[in-house]
Amino acid sequence: MNEPVIQARDLTKTFRGGIVPVNGLDLEVRRGAVYGLVGRNGAGKTTLLRLALALLTPDRGSVTVLGSDLRYAARALRSRVAYVSQTQQLQGWMTLEELCRCVGRFYLKWDKAYAQALAANWGLPWKRPVGSLSAGEQRKAAILLAFAGRPEVLVLDEPAAGFDLIARRELIDEIVEAITQADGCTVLLSTHIVSDLERLADHIGVMHKGRIALSSRLEDLLNQTKRVQVIFEEEERWTDFAVPGAVRCRRSGAVINAVVRLTDGSELDALRGLAGLRVQVFPISLEDIFIELFGGDSRNGGGSDARFELLERL
Repeated sequence: MNEPVIQARDLTKTFRGGIVPVNGLDLEVRRGAVYGLVGRNGAGKTTLLRLALALLTPDRGSVTVLGSDLRYAARALRSRVAYVSQTQQLQGWMTLEELCRCVGRFYLKWDKAYAQALAANWGLPWKRPVGSLSAGEQRKAAILLAFAGRPEVLVLDEPAAGFDLIARRELIDEIVEAITQADGCTVLLSTHIVSDLERLADHIGVMHKGRIALSSRLEDLLNQTKRVQVIFEEEERWTDFAVPGAVRCRRSGAVINAVVRLTDGSELDALRGLAGLRVQVFPISLEDIFIELFGGDSRNGGGSDARFELLERL
């Protein structure tokens, strides 16, 4: 079954002062997916997650998780959802053992053995007050509490913030384990660590000014987005030249460097048949795609608003 697990339609939220972090947003996350949200600071990612979890009330539109608005969902359904916020704060006077005993009451599938195993794997003391742990260790403890509930839906907001490389890899391994457990797990993940998403996510949503401006399977996005270089033998002949599907172009003398979205690659066949120029195509990473979409204006590429408008037309 591949039905939507998280679904938003025309979702809108306005804060005091006329700030609109989420503006007419549509989103669909299907069962078993790892959906990665990326976007610049202020794009609305955290607000979207909080709306989905009923921690905020929308001004317009709707959002459901497991088919229900969590504001009105029964405890049994809410226990199937776990959340780690960007600014998670734990009761510092409690030990990890005490926190697990307390939090475990809210989850119907709480797995104490798994919590203990994670604590051992991550080197977290079981009987020390969590307030005495480092910031990174407290972050791991918060993630442990979410994982041990064996949720069907796992919502993570910047989960690896402050983690070193090894701790980030451990986190990725545990997310993969959660996804592949018997009952399956759907993950909605917001992070600025784009390289982690490239190893983990199967679907990417790019947020821009409160909307999902681009949503694609990661494999499709990488296959269809390329870096194209066009080198001219005579620069003067090609002053009005345009690269098909270009999202961003930079021209320097007789060379154009462009980032393009292609459907099947045939769009460049006509270019390759032209005399007086040479076309080279290179792969591009998810991190480079993000930089190209959100980077500063170029002489030929326009700003990020123009790029997203162009993407929606491609």
